[in-house]
Amino acid sequence: MHPIKALLDQRRQGKRTGIYSACTASPEVIFAVCEAAKETGTIALVEATANQVNQFGGYTGMKPADYAAFVKEIALSAGLPLDRLVLGGDHLGPLTWQNLPEAEAMANARELIAQYVAAGFTKIHIDTSMRVADDDKSVRLSDEIIARRGAELAKVAEETFAKLQKENPNAVHPVYCIGSEVPIPGGAQEHETVSVTKPGEFKASVKAFQDAFAAAGVSDAWQYVVGVIVQPGVEFGDDSVNEYDRNAAKELTATLQEFPGLVFEGHSTDYQTKWKLKEMVEDGIAILKVGPGLTFALREGYYALECIEKALLPQYPELAPSHYAETLDRVMVEQPGNWAKYYHGSEAEKAFKRKFSYSDRCRYYFPNEEVKHAAEKLLSNLSAMRIPLSLLSQYMPIQYVRVREGKLPLSPKALLLDRVKNCIEDYLFAVTD
Repeated sequence: MHPIKALLDQRRQGKRTGIYSACTASPEVIFAVCEAAKETGTIALVEATANQVNQFGGYTGMKPADYAAFVKEIALSAGLPLDRLVLGGDHLGPLTWQNLPEAEAMANARELIAQYVAAGFTKIHIDTSMRVADDDKSVRLSDEIIARRGAELAKVAEETFAKLQKENPNAVHPVYCIGSEVPIPGGAQEHETVSVTKPGEFKASVKAFQDAFAAAGVSDAWQYVVGVIVQPGVEFGDDSVNEYDRNAAKELTATLQEFPGLVFEGHSTDYQTKWKLKEMVEDGIAILKVGPGLTFALREGYYALECIEKALLPQYPELAPSHYAETLDRVMVEQPGNWAKYYHGSEAEKAFKRKFSYSDRCRYYFPNEEVKHAAEKLLSNLSAMRIPLSLLSQYMPIQYVRVREGKLPLSPKALLLDRVKNCIEDYLFAVTD
C-alpha cells in the first residue's frame, strides 16, 4: 500500500498522524532528510517542482528520470532503504508555461506528468490553478476550467502508469493531490494578509474535480486522490510568518469530516513552530510541505561554520579563507535572475534579504560552481582545524549540546547536516501521533 494511503487508514482509525514533504533539489538537504528517516524509521517524501525538474531540464538541469536517480543515489548513501523513499512532483501543470496559450501549455504539462509518472514518482500534485496566455486576466480562473485541465493531466497519469505497470507489475500506483486554491511556490513575495479557504470553496473545488474526472473517463482514479491543497492561513515573507490559527481555520478543517478519504495538504508551512505544525496535523492538514525552510537552515549552517573558520584562521596561516558568504552574495549579484523580482527596497535592504530572507533564494545558487568550491573549501579548512567546544557553543549551540552528549561527531559536515535536521525534527514531531 502507498504510504500516504496507509496514513489515511491510520487517521480513520483515530491516529493523528501525518507526513511531511521536503520539496528540494539540494543534495545536502536530501541527505539529511533521508538520514533522519533512516534514524527514526519513517518515510522520506522528497518532491521536485515543475520549475526545478521538467522535460526540458528545469533550473536544475534535470529531467524527472534524472532527479529520481539523483535522489535514490543520495538515499542509498544515507543508508535509507528505497522502499522507505517516496518521490513526489509538486505544482505539475502549466506553471512553467503560463506565457503560452492553453493548447501549447497543456501539451507541455501532459508530457511533464507522463515523464514524472514513468520515472516512478508516486505522489503527484496536479496544479492547474494558474492562468495561461489566452485566459481572461480580468476574472478569476473558474473551478471548472481548473478541474477540466486537472482531469486531463490525471488521465495522462493513469495511462502512463498502466504502461509502467506492464513493465513492472510491482509498481506502486501514484496518489494525487488536487485543489484550486494553491499558494505560489516558494512563499509570498511581500508581507500580506492570508485568507483561509472558505468551506464552500473547498467543497466546490472537490465537486468540480470529481465531475471533471468523470467527464474525462477517469472516475476510477478518484480513489487515488488523497489530498486537497487549501490555504489554512499559513504563509511567510522576507521577515514575517503568518502563524497557523486553528480557531480561524476550524470551519474549514471541520469540513473534512464530510470527506473521510481526504486530508488537506498545507503549502508554505516553513517556519511554523513545531507546536503549530502539530496542530495542523491534528486538524487534518496532514501533508506538510516544506522547502525554503530547509535550505534556509542549510545556509545558516554554512554561515555559522564560516564564523568558526574566521575565528580560527589566525591560528592556521597555511590555510586560505573560504570567503563562503562573500562568494555566495557576489554570485547572486552577478546573476540576479532568481531573486531580483522577489526582493525589494533600498540596496542595503536587498543586500540583507539576499542573505537572510525567509523567502530563501540562496538555494538557487548553491549548485553554482564558485559557490560549491567555496563550500568545499570551508569544509576542508574546518576539517584541518581543531574546533574548540567553546567556539562551537558560540555559533552552533544546539550542535554543541549534541556533541557534548555524544550524539553528534565534531566534524564540519555532520554539524552542517545537523543544522538542517533541527528543522526536520520539528516536522517529525508534528507528524507523529
